[in-house]
Amino acid sequence: MSQARWKKTPFTRAGLALATALAASVSLTSAHAAGEVEVLHWWTSGGEARAANVLKDLMEAEGYGWQDFAVAGGGGETAMTVLKSRAMSGNPPSAAQIKGPEIQEWGELGLLGTLDDVAEAEGWDQLLPATVADIMRYDGQYVAVPVNVHRVNWLWANPDVLEQAGVEMPTTLDELFVAGEAIREAGFIPLAHGGQAWQDATVFETVLLATGGVEFFQRALVDLDPEALGSEQMVEALETFKRLRGLMDDDMSGRDWNIATSMVINGDAAMQLMGDWAKGEFTAAELTAGEDYLCAAAPGTVDAFTFNIDSLAMFRVEGEAHEAQQALARLVLEPTFQEAFNLAKGSIPARPDLDMSEFDVCARQSLADFQRTADEGGLVPSMAHGMAVRADVQGAIFDVVTNYFNARDMEAEQAAQRMVNAAQAAL
Repeated sequence: MSQARWKKTPFTRAGLALATALAASVSLTSAHAAGEVEVLHWWTSGGEARAANVLKDLMEAEGYGWQDFAVAGGGGETAMTVLKSRAMSGNPPSAAQIKGPEIQEWGELGLLGTLDDVAEAEGWDQLLPATVADIMRYDGQYVAVPVNVHRVNWLWANPDVLEQAGVEMPTTLDELFVAGEAIREAGFIPLAHGGQAWQDATVFETVLLATGGVEFFQRALVDLDPEALGSEQMVEALETFKRLRGLMDDDMSGRDWNIATSMVINGDAAMQLMGDWAKGEFTAAELTAGEDYLCAAAPGTVDAFTFNIDSLAMFRVEGEAHEAQQALARLVLEPTFQEAFNLAKGSIPARPDLDMSEFDVCARQSLADFQRTADEGGLVPSMAHGMAVRADVQGAIFDVVTNYFNARDMEAEQAAQRMVNAAQAAL
């Protein structure tokens, strides 16, 4: 996946003024057909596309139009580049898949519309966990609606491959490396991976969580503490991260995440470190959790939950387009969509009050772990998936992580110092 360069160059004051002026100069109503929503998203893989179609069907069942604006790219970088172009021309979609700190950035542009009326009518304050609700607000008002909650720190495995290699699901990083050797000797790829920057960062933050723990993760990847970024703990995490290359195949460069998941599904690879959107691919392949494939917290992270919340932020529209947009926001949090979408996507509902009996063992475990870690202080936002830091800071960290992972001559100490420099420069 090509990395969007704009992530490293956040909107300047001039850019903010230009975007606001352009937005004001264009009739927002005329940009959208009456009673229709245009939704920009990057749910384009098999399981994700099926999940997105659920919302489209619900909107159309209520008589509203749906204009799909899907932009391929698992990490969403390409979609955000397209969205920036649309916004700067004064013609944003009525809704876009935006998450984490980026919601605040778009709110600062003055382009997001409020959802407070529908939030009050539907009781969002009572339905949503405080952690989730806070992310959906800008300046005290709801401007986005959560679609789901993903857990990023998951390990997925093919039980037949593990059995043929004579190993069990590893629960620590040491066990992962030992199992990997046995799997390689049995003729399989131990760890499926796609050589893209966001995937490298996903594995890296999981390793850092396992080696450093929740407090260190918070200091390094959320607070961007220079002492943490340049510390011996960071060096250890980087060294362990790079060791994982020995468990991967030589053809991983540029591979999409869902192709890596298919390697596990097809029995070419034993395991994959990936968020629970991977479960949507297993579901699309008609496999049963706990039987045809296995899931567990990534080795060493059982007491932590790295979260990634998909959400739809709403841009300012008027008239019948506004009515359709409010209906979209309402439908996203209603039980019908929350259940259908998350069953297809592999995630868990954004509202924890739903009946989980139709969900598989992985999803039920995920919800239980979400609630437990929220109570115990083990809930952390994913840096790799846009929940922890601004996009430009994330992009700077991505560059360091992926360059180190793929360089033969860069030492972990050098990478740690570059991470300190990158974070300070971006800030």
